[in-house]
Amino acid sequence: MTATTALSAPSAPARPGAGRSPAPAARRRAALHWIAVHTVAIAAALFFVLPFVFVFLTSVMSDDQALSGDLWPTEWNWSNYTEVFNTPGFLDWWRNSLMYAGLGTLFTVCSSIPVAYALAKFRFRGRRTAMILVISTMMLPPQVIVIPMYLVWAQQLHLSGSLWPLIIPMAFGDAYSIFLLRQFLLTIPREYLESAKVDGSGEFGTLLRIVIPMAKPGIAAVALFQFFYCWNDYFGPQIYASQNPGAWTLSYGLESFKSAHSVNWNLTMAATLLVMAPVIIVFFFAQKAFVEGVTLTGVKG
Repeated sequence: MTATTALSAPSAPARPGAGRSPAPAARRRAALHWIAVHTVAIAAALFFVLPFVFVFLTSVMSDDQALSGDLWPTEWNWSNYTEVFNTPGFLDWWRNSLMYAGLGTLFTVCSSIPVAYALAKFRFRGRRTAMILVISTMMLPPQVIVIPMYLVWAQQLHLSGSLWPLIIPMAFGDAYSIFLLRQFLLTIPREYLESAKVDGSGEFGTLLRIVIPMAKPGIAAVALFQFFYCWNDYFGPQIYASQNPGAWTLSYGLESFKSAHSVNWNLTMAATLLVMAPVIIVFFFAQKAFVEGVTLTGVKG
């Protein structure tokens, strides 16, 4: 009787949704996550892109429409860029900026690589102290030494009114570039260097044939950082080249252009866009190496 009752007893009711597949709920969560992430990404992209769009649209407006309530040009005045290029001294500013940024980047990279290689791969007494001294120079504001440095360059070497007081010191290394390159070189296995030395290569040959080809991302990151710094530098040209308009750079000359065209905001925006264009183009074509180099410089300490 007990067995019959146990067999004939009704089974417990199934819970709602017990046999339902979890795939639709997972797909909904994935879709919501995708929408949220891309919404934030699009909002962040618009936050950075819209100022450039505003500068570009204003640069092709007429004088009457610039900075008015109209956000879209009623007439596309591409002649604004021609007028900016025809401004006396503008092409000289371009040439000076290219010379300053190009030579400054070349000197900084060539002088920083050997120092970073020695600090990363050599074993010598005082190596840690030398690294601490290099890092400590990064904490010293340039305004602290600007007066004694100006007296040396202007009164002793008579190089004021030019950009050489800014370019020549870069041939003796840069603390920030040395630090970044040293961090990147630490990621290169020592076995590669030892194999090259076994094959008869000296330290200089190992640096040229092994280290530099493997450190291209880090070198590219340092070069871009230095190029951007030189191209956007305003403080240095103001100190050493302000009395000579023929030595002005774009960053410093743009301030003079803005003062001369204070009511012509369309021309000011066109000049601003021309100043920013080289930096944007360089970063666009070198962003892969730049991101890779910056990412790998912090792998080891």
